[in-house]
Amino acid sequence: MASNGMESMQLAEDQIKILEENFNRVSKHPDESTLMLIAAESGLTEEETAKWFRLRNAQWRQAEGLPAQLGSVKD
Repeated sequence: MASNGMESMQLAEDQIKILEENFNRVSKHPDESTLMLIAAESGLTEEETAKWFRLRNAQWRQAEGLPAQLGSVKD
């Protein structure tokens, strides 16, 4: 099975914890201002944060038995 790309991001455990908490409690699809806050909180760039959320959403959808993509806008 192909790597989902999350392993290649080299995040610290505390960064992953912040990202996971936001994913589970705040939004699976954060808007731009929320993304900025999450990026600032985790010490990542907005691009890295957005990438993590894209990858995490695909992972979540597969776990839920849904297609990996929503079928709407891709990147």
